[in-house]
Amino acid sequence: MPAHKSRLSALAALTVVGGLALSGCAGGAAQPDTSAPAGGEAAADAFPVTFEHIYGETVIEEAPERIATWGWGATDAVLALGIVPVAIPSSVYGGGDDLITPWVSDALDELGGEEPVLLDNSTFELSVEELLATDPDVLIASYSGLTQEEYDAVTAAGIPVVAPEEALWATPWRDVITDTGRALGLEQEAEDILTGLDEQIADAAAEHPEFEGTTIAYADDDVDTFYLYLPADPRVEILEDLGFVSAPAVTELDTGESTFYTTVSAENLDQVDAEVLFTQAESQDDLDAFLASDRGQLIPAVVAGAVAPIVGEENVAAVSPTALTLPWLLPEMVDQLATATAAAQG
Repeated sequence: MPAHKSRLSALAALTVVGGLALSGCAGGAAQPDTSAPAGGEAAADAFPVTFEHIYGETVIEEAPERIATWGWGATDAVLALGIVPVAIPSSVYGGGDDLITPWVSDALDELGGEEPVLLDNSTFELSVEELLATDPDVLIASYSGLTQEEYDAVTAAGIPVVAPEEALWATPWRDVITDTGRALGLEQEAEDILTGLDEQIADAAAEHPEFEGTTIAYADDDVDTFYLYLPADPRVEILEDLGFVSAPAVTELDTGESTFYTTVSAENLDQVDAEVLFTQAESQDDLDAFLASDRGQLIPAVVAGAVAPIVGEENVAAVSPTALTLPWLLPEMVDQLATATAAAQG
């Protein structure tokens, strides 16, 4: 086994069967089940493996050893499978001074080995030169904005690419984990991770039967624009998995401008009729300003105090589900949702 391809039972315990207890707050130290499997070697009969995607077809002939990732979620999936990539995108948002998100940093510390090269992600444009300098065997970019030009340049260098399935930034988060497992010859291990994540969500839902059928809207206010996220968004999917139902207004107000969000003008905010409002803010001051603002006070759930906020850049970044962010943030999400639901039903 190559030196950079180490396995970690402690990390795997966060995501496989019998995962994280839903208590405490985001980023809190979990107590891993060290008996949980850390994943095996690539299955001997797993290759070649073929991927169909927006740019055609990719065939991976043999188990890759030097893994590069691009976009969102693939890095986390590779790490959850116990492998340290040779190159990962920098996290300009939520990554702090070192441009690495805390859940990725924790996983890298646990796995050890050589730190991956950070590919500059500040403009969301892949530097093919930076990537090729890391000598990767594969680029996993299932959920990304990888362009045709970037794809062509990487594949021209002989590097197979797992590109987005049907559209840029649209591959379902579970598919990112599945695709990563297939690309690495660890399909069963990826399925085990998904099983563990689904069990964590199911356990949270079972502990909070009051979530079932409660209407919810996931909103983001940035002063000039008010966003509502649609049921197609993976973050909304998690809320619905917990038992919530997207409020009718979410789809009624949809202007068709995007597949995963819509904008709402101030004069229509009183139509956001959800019992619970799930929202995000980079700071407590920003959250307080929104809740007290004239536009915020137009929203029934705000007036009722039925708001579940996620505050802080790291936490806001973690709302988008991946193999690592879901265990990292789910306890905080559930606590906030429980408080808001109690206010709505009180």
